[in-house]
Amino acid sequence: MSVLVGKKAPLFKTSAVIKGNQIVEDFSLEQYLGKKYVLFYFYPADFTFVCPTEILAFQERLQEFEERNVAVIGCSVDSAFSHWKWLQTELKDGGIKGVKYPLVADLSKTISENYDVLAGHYDYSETGESIFHGTPQAYRGLFLIDKNGIVRHQVVNDMPLGRSTDEALRIIDALQYYEENGEVCPANWKKGDKAIKPTQEGIADYLSK
Repeated sequence: MSVLVGKKAPLFKTSAVIKGNQIVEDFSLEQYLGKKYVLFYFYPADFTFVCPTEILAFQERLQEFEERNVAVIGCSVDSAFSHWKWLQTELKDGGIKGVKYPLVADLSKTISENYDVLAGHYDYSETGESIFHGTPQAYRGLFLIDKNGIVRHQVVNDMPLGRSTDEALRIIDALQYYEENGEVCPANWKKGDKAIKPTQEGIADYLSK
């Protein structure tokens, strides 16, 4: 598993569904550079079980992400047409209607490969045929990308394990606090808690209280 933290986030240009109902062919992360943070996350597949709970959970907290100047973007190996159909399907029928943030199509699986979350790999058979070993879907990878396009946080869950929107917001608060104040955030830090001046005196002061 590659560690992308501290590196430029892999860029791409692909189709996506935006605003819940519009398919665009040239969606790219470049539009956010210098303007917004990006929470870019992968999920295994449309019309599944854990995935809609995560997708809807991010939608429910979308205003909180937007207040922090964060664009939320989802991605799976499905086509934009599959995303669109799922977005038109009512919740009572297993759909995700009402989700407004972009869902990116990674039909070629190259985005998942570049972020190293693809659950498997391509190989060749003894007869020279291209074959895929594993599950041709993405693990539940999540990447926080700053306004300079640098990955500052990543977490990857196996497919049965849903992620926490609370933790995603907490880590955004921690990064933005550090950027604004220059103080580092200790274990279990949350907005409003005391942080640490990055000096020996600072850590001594923190641990003594």
